[in-house]
Amino acid sequence: MNKTDRLLAIVLELQCKQLLRAEDLAETFETSVRTIYRDMQALSEAGVPIVGSPGLGYSLMEGYFLPPVSFSIEEAVTLLIGTGLVEQAFDPSYGEHAKSSQRKLESLLSDPVRQETARVRSTFRLLGNCGYMAKGQTHDYMETLRQAILNRQKVRFRYKKNIPEADGNRDSVRDVAPYGLVLMRGSWILLAQCDLRQDIRNFRLSRMSGLIVLNEHFTCPADFDLESYRPKDDRKLLVRIQISSAIVDKVKESNQFFIEEIAEHQEAVIVTLRVRQIEEIIPWVLGWGAQVAVLEPDSLRTRIREEAEKMLNHYFPSPNNPASF
Repeated sequence: MNKTDRLLAIVLELQCKQLLRAEDLAETFETSVRTIYRDMQALSEAGVPIVGSPGLGYSLMEGYFLPPVSFSIEEAVTLLIGTGLVEQAFDPSYGEHAKSSQRKLESLLSDPVRQETARVRSTFRLLGNCGYMAKGQTHDYMETLRQAILNRQKVRFRYKKNIPEADGNRDSVRDVAPYGLVLMRGSWILLAQCDLRQDIRNFRLSRMSGLIVLNEHFTCPADFDLESYRPKDDRKLLVRIQISSAIVDKVKESNQFFIEEIAEHQEAVIVTLRVRQIEEIIPWVLGWGAQVAVLEPDSLRTRIREEAEKMLNHYFPSPNNPASF
């Protein structure tokens, strides 16, 4: 980055973050603190109202705002792709804002940049029917939850788990303090403090029903940060399966969350997974048919064999054991 670009970038950083130390700027722009001091002197001499606070850092004088800057073709394409993604993946309110932002952004571009940006954008496309795009009820719930998160209000909903609880029930009513929404592996997830479990839990929006906002407010923990939060990894059960070399690429493309390793040996291909319960992986294993064989644990081998026998009975029922679901 040359000096002119760096000076402009420094002003933009100060405009966004209001107060920054010379050390922070030096790290951001991969230069020395001494160079940042010289840059601040150059900006001041150019008329930019830089305020230096000893021991605190640099800031811009209140009220100063850098006029709109020009965008490169790559920057414009990146921003326009972002508005397209927001329009399709978020709730209708943000979808409308995304359309408006796109029109405003395009109006700021010069004719040559606008034309080249349109040419580049014509080489790829975001499909509205992609799996991660929120639809129907999920769309509505996103808007409701987003407002509840901003207003710090608890919500209540009926939740249907994929795996039954110890008592055999899959449905339960949850009162939660919503902390944030996360797009994870094609699904929108609500991260929330659950009153029932007294812990932070993940809830798929697609498994919710009867969502309502409660009058009860909550306070988010001071040390909670959605960006850096990582859920506890409680996948303790090791699973190893052998797969046919013919489906190695397909297994890789499946992007299965539980896969830890795919080891391709000369004699066999071994896939290692780690799960919470064997029920989580049964449908995935069965989906590959005879091209996979479970090596361990024995409990999963037994369950797969039982499910295979049930499947066989659907097609060849015996008089004493008619096909049933």
